[in-house]
Amino acid sequence: MSRTLLITVPENNTERLDRLIAAEDETLSRSAVQNLIGEGAVCLNGKTVSKSAVPKSGDEIRVEIPDPVEIEAKPENIPLEIVYEDDSLLVVNKPKGMVVHPAPGNERGTLVNALLYHCGASLSGINGKIRPGIVHRIDKDTSGLLIVAKNDEAHRGLALQIKEHSFTRIYEAVVIGNLREDTGTVNAPIGRDPNDRKRMKVTEKNSREAVTHYEVLERFGDFTHLRLRLETGRTHQIRVHLSSIGHPVAGDPVYGPKKVIESLHGQCLHARVIGFVHPKTGEYLEFNSELPEYFRSFLRKLRERST
Repeated sequence: MSRTLLITVPENNTERLDRLIAAEDETLSRSAVQNLIGEGAVCLNGKTVSKSAVPKSGDEIRVEIPDPVEIEAKPENIPLEIVYEDDSLLVVNKPKGMVVHPAPGNERGTLVNALLYHCGASLSGINGKIRPGIVHRIDKDTSGLLIVAKNDEAHRGLALQIKEHSFTRIYEAVVIGNLREDTGTVNAPIGRDPNDRKRMKVTEKNSREAVTHYEVLERFGDFTHLRLRLETGRTHQIRVHLSSIGHPVAGDPVYGPKKVIESLHGQCLHARVIGFVHPKTGEYLEFNSELPEYFRSFLRKLRERST
């Protein structure tokens, strides 16, 4: 339902209006706030203003937030690369560029749309109608293995393994720069960036524990091929951690340098291995996904250039 957000501007404020509102309400991204400002739904001291206005201490901001638009996930006949499937779950090899579940701006062509066509009503309902069966996610431009639960019992069993850090998740990435050590660990808490709700950052404030282990596979001078093992699974964890140590994932348009390697069409990051105890049989299962062509092609170019 619609609601009204009232904000009294704190002392010594230097933030723009859009950033100030987005930082105050975690359900609103900066782009969503900017849209509300453009629609006249935001008033500063009773008057509409531009998104770049910088409110002063004591000013009153009123934001009228409309009812959320209900998104309905519909089945779509989209090919899926299914690595494993039984009555409880399936493991899918998600291609680069595919969004996992519908969201405003991405209502169609998602993994969930494809799963609904393939599985029908046989998906867990714990995460609601928009994310049926989705136990964990990988980013749109990250390729690789993802597990999907077909019923609530399987979903709960898999989610518990993730919570207890007993889920095996190994990635490969090409990062910018030459890491000093052959192996290492990034142990740094991750939370949402208060200045941009779509980004995450290493921070002590409103954060959760995050641990990423890495191992160098190949060096190319100004690039390094890494194997990474997740101990925890925070949003954008690998991308944020590697950026925080000065080695962002190649092609990453969010956490990498402003000059992006556009030929990669997003971060060079692949979810290569997934392992878990089957929630029904108790058997440990592990699956490996070969590096996709975009990743192999980039490695070939780096090898040719370094010889």
